[in-house]
Amino acid sequence: MVRAKKMIDRVTELMHQPKKIRNMGIVAHIDHGKTTLSDNLLAGAGMISEELAGRQLYLDFDEQEQERGITISAANVSMVHEYKGEEYLINLIDTPGHVDFGGDVTRAMRAVDGALVVIDAVEGVMPQTETVLRQALRENVKPILFINKVDRLIRELELGPEEMQNRLLKVINEVNKLIKAMRPEKYKEWRLDVTEGSVAFGSALYKWAVSVPSVKETGIGFKEVTEYLKNGDAKELSKKSPLHRVVLDMVIRHLPDPTQAQKERISVIWKGKFDSPEGQAMAKCDPNGPVVLMITKIVADPHAGEIAVGRLFSGTIKGSMELYIVDRKTKNRIQNVGLFMGPKRVDVPEIPAGNIVAIVGLKDAVAGSTCTTLEDFIPFESIKHVSEPVVTMAIEAKNPRDLPKLIEVLRMLAKEDPTLQVTLNEETGEHLLSGMGELHLEVMVEKIRREKNLEVITSPPIVVFRETVTAVSPTVEGKSPNKHNRFYIVVEPLPEAVLKAFKEGEVSMRMDKKERRRILEQAGLTKEEAAGIQEYYEGNVFTDVTKGIQYLNETMELILEGFREAMRAGPLAREPVMGVKVKLVDCKLHEDAVHRGPAQVIPAVRSAIFAAMLQANPTLLEPYQKVFISIPQDMLGNVTREIQGRRGQVLEMKTEGDMVTVIAKAPVKEMFGFAGDIRSATAGKALWSTEVSGFELVPGGMLQDFVMEVRKRKGLKLEIPKPEDFVA
Repeated sequence: MVRAKKMIDRVTELMHQPKKIRNMGIVAHIDHGKTTLSDNLLAGAGMISEELAGRQLYLDFDEQEQERGITISAANVSMVHEYKGEEYLINLIDTPGHVDFGGDVTRAMRAVDGALVVIDAVEGVMPQTETVLRQALRENVKPILFINKVDRLIRELELGPEEMQNRLLKVINEVNKLIKAMRPEKYKEWRLDVTEGSVAFGSALYKWAVSVPSVKETGIGFKEVTEYLKNGDAKELSKKSPLHRVVLDMVIRHLPDPTQAQKERISVIWKGKFDSPEGQAMAKCDPNGPVVLMITKIVADPHAGEIAVGRLFSGTIKGSMELYIVDRKTKNRIQNVGLFMGPKRVDVPEIPAGNIVAIVGLKDAVAGSTCTTLEDFIPFESIKHVSEPVVTMAIEAKNPRDLPKLIEVLRMLAKEDPTLQVTLNEETGEHLLSGMGELHLEVMVEKIRREKNLEVITSPPIVVFRETVTAVSPTVEGKSPNKHNRFYIVVEPLPEAVLKAFKEGEVSMRMDKKERRRILEQAGLTKEEAAGIQEYYEGNVFTDVTKGIQYLNETMELILEGFREAMRAGPLAREPVMGVKVKLVDCKLHEDAVHRGPAQVIPAVRSAIFAAMLQANPTLLEPYQKVFISIPQDMLGNVTREIQGRRGQVLEMKTEGDMVTVIAKAPVKEMFGFAGDIRSATAGKALWSTEVSGFELVPGGMLQDFVMEVRKRKGLKLEIPKPEDFVA
């Protein structure tokens, strides 16, 4: 108890000294040893016992995480480390490595300034390593590297010191290549360099590490490491060159403190005026500035209720303070503020800028919310998730009496995890849960059963298609029910470059109009289309190319609502629409506002869009996954058969020793049950992982069957609709 109090006092003191703070995330491919590493760092900081480190999995405090042996959600912890006689506060976030929980990585990257990338020495750079590194670099988060499981090179592969160094250099070069490709302008500054000490090597399981600076201090380099490990003396090695000291020294030496980081990061994550008072307060990490906070995570606490976790960029927060939730246009009063120390939240009187905070009372905030004391504040750029939900299942309460409880639980889950979508199927009245993959949904359902103590029934997982068009439609007239308003619509495919520019945040509806027009023209829109953009919604755009139409401005919001309704569920199978450009080319509006209200405008626009889509060669897009499988060579035939039997294709093969890595792609629809099948096809010897690889057109011969399959499931008429079903 005394020790815990002393730790809290040290943390409280240090959080007021931004130069002594490091906000960092640990990122890696699944099973490369992040959580074991985190345990070690906590043990070194005196927060858990040395003996339990690596076995306790302190940051995997969720029961499912412990059973499945994976990290499901990012966990936060604040700890103290002494470096060169000075104490530093390290706010650490351990993030998931499985592709299904990538949303958590993206959100965590907004809260930190540096990322410790962990790579397994034997497996090297894997697909998810690339994905998490890209997420860090996109957020202007500086990377450093820890190459883990080095003992495997000696014990399993029996490499000598020189071969081992060559192997490790290859990993470093690969990561540097990625940094150079993803952030060329930062490469000189962020390039990983062994001699400068921005790379460390070791074993999280056996608690030792070395780096060039640590060799100078301890005299223990690769030669000594090899001797210790060949003599089976890892324990002695962990005393002489302990992992936590080597890694945390590297964190303090190479990762920026909040005052350095915010100078550069603010212009990347915020599009307001950098030289405004609030812009400068954030850039300087000013504790006396206005409170500006970005929420990156919502945690459900059985005692305190909802806790909003986020990064404080400016100001000082205290209990009973009132904050505006900018995106929700509401005000909430803070009840109390605190820090996370693993699963325990510790309340403190106040927290200044530059820290990761945990707040009770922001009931309207969601992950991605901007909260501030300023009434008129431009919110932070929204957090861009790399992938989108592609797998859905229906879920209902086993006992109909529990329906209100289920609705509340689903609302809470969607708040905690924005990559989870919850929708009500109006036709069947059932709730649909959409996630990143089979595992994502499995974990969520298990969470509902265990944590919320709610028995539910679920359907088998199904894939979510996207509707699109591949040709230009004729001009279609949509009439309002009272016949007083007419909208003339053309629908055509949206150029790939335009979709990419919006998805990657290169353009947004918030940016300067001239700049947006310039970028969109370059990406393939005409001058009129680029100037007339009114809305980007879920991968589609609406543009107004009309001239001087009376009452159009005051009707535009209703027109856009009609557009959004059409994009949420298209005409072919009521699936979401993607990659479509909708053009308003003319319209006639009644002079009296009473005759052009929502009930007139919305259905007219929606019907015109549907009829136009059906005349623009409509089709479906289906989600694809890239699959990476490592197997002994003699299993290759079994694996390629398994992939080809699922409409998949092998893209490349890499051979190393007697192991082959197969890289393939396959439709998500065909990948259900793959885990069990690949296990039996390879007698459990396959190591495999997947990553989302976007959407592709459904093969022509399968389109009719797929549309009918979805329509049947949704209880719709078993025929493909015609344009005249929507416009008379």
